[in-house]
Amino acid sequence: MKNIELDKRKLTTYPLASRPSKVSLDHCARKLNGKESVADLLNKLPGFLAADDLRSVINAIITAHRRQCPILLGMGAHVIKVGLTPLILQLVEKRIISGIALNGAGIIHDFELAYAGHTSEDVTESISAGNFGMAQETGALLNRAILLGDREGLGLGAAVGRMIWEEKLPHREMSLLGQCYRMQVPVTVHVAMGTDIIHMHAAADGAAIGRTSFRDFDRFCNLVAQLEDGVYINLGSAVVLPEVFLKAISLVRNLGHPVQNLTTVNMDFNRHYRSFENVVKRPTLNSGRGYQLIGHHEIMFPLLAAAILARLEE
Repeated sequence: MKNIELDKRKLTTYPLASRPSKVSLDHCARKLNGKESVADLLNKLPGFLAADDLRSVINAIITAHRRQCPILLGMGAHVIKVGLTPLILQLVEKRIISGIALNGAGIIHDFELAYAGHTSEDVTESISAGNFGMAQETGALLNRAILLGDREGLGLGAAVGRMIWEEKLPHREMSLLGQCYRMQVPVTVHVAMGTDIIHMHAAADGAAIGRTSFRDFDRFCNLVAQLEDGVYINLGSAVVLPEVFLKAISLVRNLGHPVQNLTTVNMDFNRHYRSFENVVKRPTLNSGRGYQLIGHHEIMFPLLAAAILARLEE
């Protein structure tokens, strides 16, 4: 290797004022006074990265709502476990959210809260003795609801929602499935067989679970077929619902529903391959826009909900 002389005095430079820059003072955060409303706070956030994405997501949801385009929420069971049901129901009541998709665990926690006012057992404490998932009422009543719903041609979400509401469970007012059943807002449940505690119980009927969940997949596809100019939010599901959503998008497009100008949003506290590829990226490749908002559900979703409600009050 030769020793090349590099004379820095011969460098070609340019005036800083002539250079395009990604950051300017105009985009910096504005000072807080401690009395900001949610709308004021959002306006004072920096104009970069996730703060800009959050504002774009809010704008997309408000635009879709005002144009009466669908806004669908797919969510994992953890969302219920961290106490977000009241806020989701508030958005449902205002007809902002027009449909909800759950994984199989979602019905467990929603039912237990409606029935007993508490949920989420300590797995570490109960797994050694073989007691994990063995709550009698959870296994018996949910499997009965699914079996009865199957006999009447219902989907799994409607079957469980009907049981919670019509049997007047003690805390049904706080039930996502029960309240959506009352308001006739579709809730679909997408089960991976063997992943939920009620599958361990003797009352579980695999055929009934499969048929009711498959009916819900068909219903979910019907909702997705109408998502043109709408919004799909994936909240806290890393695998099941991103996979279901991608299949639904492919199915409806194959049948002549292009679902263009779609806004997709992934909200989770970790970045995952499937939720990024199957929600944010692939469905919006040729038309629309996908966003990722990473952070804890119990902080990020209330912020999003508050911002939406504030905008609607303007």
